[in-house]
Amino acid sequence: MEIYCPKCEWEPRAEDRWMCKCGCIWNTFDTQGVCPRCGYVWRDTQCLACHQWSKHHDWYHDLPPIEELMKQNELEI
Repeated sequence: MEIYCPKCEWEPRAEDRWMCKCGCIWNTFDTQGVCPRCGYVWRDTQCLACHQWSKHHDWYHDLPPIEELMKQNELEI
């Protein structure tokens, strides 16, 4: 899976870490933006290189557009 910042194309490494509001420090891409401690869903992720915020989904460059995923989800419910 290709994961990189949609603004500057920086690629996070396995050892890179982000911090949640609860103080948990982890790699947000290991859990698709969900804090493993408190369960908070980070819809936006800040790039550690350019410091810009982007939708977490937009970091995954081999996924279909979010609108398509939401439509598929609605059909399955």
